[in-house]
Amino acid sequence: MSDYRERHEKVNDEQRTGNRAADLWHTAQEVFLRVAATGLVPAWLFQRARPDRETLPARAGPLELEIVSHCWNYDFLLAYQLSSLVNHPPANLTVRMTVFYTPDDRRTAELLEFFSGQSVPGVTWNWQPLDKTMLLRRSIGRNLAARRTTADWVWFTDCDVIFHRGCLDTLAEQLQGRRDPLVYPREERSTALLSRVDPMLLAAARKPGIVDIETSRFVRRKLTQATGPLQITHGDVARAFGYCDALAVYQKPTNRWRKCYEDRAFRWLLRTPGVGIDVPGVYRIRHASKGRYESNRALGFIRGSSRRIRSWASDRVHSGRR
Repeated sequence: MSDYRERHEKVNDEQRTGNRAADLWHTAQEVFLRVAATGLVPAWLFQRARPDRETLPARAGPLELEIVSHCWNYDFLLAYQLSSLVNHPPANLTVRMTVFYTPDDRRTAELLEFFSGQSVPGVTWNWQPLDKTMLLRRSIGRNLAARRTTADWVWFTDCDVIFHRGCLDTLAEQLQGRRDPLVYPREERSTALLSRVDPMLLAAARKPGIVDIETSRFVRRKLTQATGPLQITHGDVARAFGYCDALAVYQKPTNRWRKCYEDRAFRWLLRTPGVGIDVPGVYRIRHASKGRYESNRALGFIRGSSRRIRSWASDRVHSGRR
């Protein structure tokens, strides 16, 4: 019995050592790509082809837009995003609203079930369940959506973004005949950093339903390049290149939430920061309490405190801009 126990413990030790080595190698790859994506390393070493603006089709007329979002313990934010399509349905384009989630997140699953019963002209709901280990790396879902899409344009976003009055119809006008691989709104309106007990968040957390924002609580912010939730990609580019499909480390499932460093890598691979366009009605709810850290309260507190400090500094810069 003692010999068996010793052999068993030896095997466990070897497995733990192997796992630690794999984690270290994975972390080293991520750090390298974060540095590479700043432009210090040529993107062609990883993806030789690049979008050619001159050969992309300049589609006009009625357009189809696929909005790609994801949700993990953020049902109180996703409620506002999906409600914005109900409250302000598009008239000049059709929308396929894709949400990646895991059935383990019961509140999000219940919210999606509620919206499945909402019939909205010009909007098709597309719920995509994923295993939790795939959902926790956002680029996996984005890559799946990009490769499969049939839309003319794909808006990669997060569930804290709201498409308010005039947003999607103005976007349809701005995209007419456009060949750019990547565009983004020149401005957004965002809240201060809200706590989990803020009335706006509590209103959406009670039970599934249609909600709307108080626009007076949002401040205008100028953007100089595309960001993670504000990346609108030509459909042909999405189908051809996916979302960091060339970077295997960003397509690997994980047991914990991974920060979205792949967003910069996506733009690096496309060799563009995006082209700014005028789109009103883009709102974003900023929140201090991260649902993805609920299983680790200490980590959530540390990250929440860090976000509050950064938010305070940012709000001072943007104060007075409406």
